[in-house]
Formats: sequence, structure tokens, C-alpha cells
Amino acid sequence: MTDAVLRFAGFAADYDAVRPAPPADLTAFLASWSGRPAPDVVDIGAGTGLSTLVWAGTARRVIAVEPGADMRAVLARKISSRPAGSTVFSVTAGTAEATGLASECADIITASTAMHWFDHSRALPEIARVLRPGGVFAAYAPTWPPRIDPEVDAAFVAFDQLMTRLEVERGLHPPDAGRDHAAAMRRSGLFRHVAGVALHGREEGDSARLLGLARSRGGAAALLAAGAREDEIGLTALTEVAASRLPASRPWWLTFQVSLAVR
Repeated sequence: MTDAVLRFAGFAADYDAVRPAPPADLTAFLASWSGRPAPDVVDIGAGTGLSTLVWAGTARRVIAVEPGADMRAVLARKISSRPAGSTVFSVTAGTAEATGLASECADIITASTAMHWFDHSRALPEIARVLRPGGVFAAYAPTWPPRIDPEVDAAFVAFDQLMTRLEVERGLHPPDAGRDHAAAMRRSGLFRHVAGVALHGREEGDSARLLGLARSRGGAAALLAAGAREDEIGLTALTEVAASRLPASRPWWLTFQVSLAVR
């Protein structure tokens, strides 16, 4: 996850402010599917904890594994400011390929908007090692863009396509392992059952949040850091549409694709 660490360094607070949280039903679904009503959870690539703290009141223990120091700092502050509760949270430095955790210590492992950065040949054996027999690995991510209205959606798609094309043309596209997570889980031969489900969430945001979300995309971060102009990567065009269509906060409708593997 080295490339991910570099791309997202320096704006953890901004990332935390604009990225969506997992859907509200996710924790109840995973706990039910795993057969553990109060599971021990490991959240890999936890970032600022958007996928970690949702386990409060459901999990017995949650360990957040995050390689980025600034992301860990934001998450650690969130954990320290929480009132005491039934769920014990901790955060540790580590990667999907080397978590530093004990074998068979987790009932559920999650990876939120992170598995496409993993080296599957090393990460999936590590995840299988940390999971208890019968434990569940869930890798999930939202489908971009959030659904707001046809004009905003089309503008975001146009930005995303241009950004990705430029990222590839300029040699900045990461050598990721792909986004068909279920296929990678099956190919590994490490899991006895692989499945998928779509869960839905609703949030709200205005033009400032949408543009922050666009800038938080890995390709946009890499291109801007390499000196690209905002008009060059499509951010200026997106800004114009967002300013006219989202002057105030409106509902965002999100679909999360969840890939599931049982050890």
C-alpha cells in the first residue's frame, strides 16, 4: 500500500470530511453472516476510521490497521475522544500484506475502498492467517459517483473518466491488483465460500463536499501533485456544474458493492 500512503499523505482531515461512511446496515449484516453477534473485527487500510468506528456497540473489539501516519493520527484522536463503551478500539501501523497481528485473532476483517491497493499474492494469505476458521473477509467500496441528480452525476463521470485517462497516459496509474475482489478471493483458493451483496446508504452534501470528494480520488491527488491544472483534469468543469446544481446540501444516494469470503 506504499503508493496509497504517498497519494493520501497530507490531507487526512480533508479526506475524513468528504468521504462517505459505510452503509448503516453493514455491521449488522456482517455480524449476522459471520454468526458472531459480538465479533472481534480487524479493519485493514482503515484510513481515518470511517469504516472502523461504525462497529461501536456491535463488535467486542476492533483493531484498525493503517499504514499512513497522518491517517492514523486522525483516527487515534477520534478513538481517544469517544466516551467509554462496550467496544474496545485500537489502531496500529501495518499493511494488508503485513498486519503484525496474531494468527486467528479476528472473526471479521474489513477493507473499505482499499483492496484495489493490495498485493493480492501477499495480502490474501495474510488475511486468511488472521481470520479464525469460519471468519468473514469483507471488501467493499461505493460506486462512484454518489447519485444526486442527472446533471451532477454526468459531470462527475466525465471528470472521473478524464482523470483516469490522464493518470494512465502520464504513467501515474498505480499497479493495483484490480477491482474484481470476488474473483481475486476465489483465485486465491484460501476461502471456502465467496459471495457478493450490494448495500445502500444515504448522506448529504453540497458543492464543496462534492469537489472535496473529487480531489480525494487517488488519480486526482496524483495528477495535482505532479503539477496538473484543475481545468486540465476536469475539476473546473465539475466545479461549474456543482456550483449551479448544489448551492446547498442535498441527499446523496450511495451503493456499496461488498465482496465476501469465508475462511
